[in-house]
Amino acid sequence: MEDTITYRTATAEDALAMCELGQLLNSVHHAARPDIYAAATEDVARDLPHWAGVFEKPGQVVFLAQAGDQAVAFLTANVSASSGPLMQPQNVVRIGSICVAEAFWGKGIGQALMQRVKDWAIKQDAQDLRLTVWPFNERAVRLYKEFGFETRALEMGMRL
Repeated sequence: MEDTITYRTATAEDALAMCELGQLLNSVHHAARPDIYAAATEDVARDLPHWAGVFEKPGQVVFLAQAGDQAVAFLTANVSASSGPLMQPQNVVRIGSICVAEAFWGKGIGQALMQRVKDWAIKQDAQDLRLTVWPFNERAVRLYKEFGFETRALEMGMRL
């Protein structure tokens, strides 16, 4: 029997489950850029300060996907106001991280989480939804393009 996927807003009690899922993010990013990203770890609590921090500030949200009682995916996002003399005033929702456990790839969970954050952004009176993704993360790039994201800027860097 196929697990039914349910979605909810996560709470700080979900931070350890996010640490466990987040090891996949660590692995993917460390493999491509070990000069920047830490390796995955069996001591998943190492990452607790990072993931628990997303619950501490207003304007932040985490959506969680579950199969039964097991967390299988999450998405973090925050809303902020963009202002200044050179910018149009607007509310912007920025997606921080999205992670789907490998065993659940290809089941539409990423798309469903993206739709939830888009709906949340609209409720926050946001005019724009943004994220940053590395080109090496091809699965994520494909997901975002399929969802309707466009490349707007290139971030450039130089190793010293």
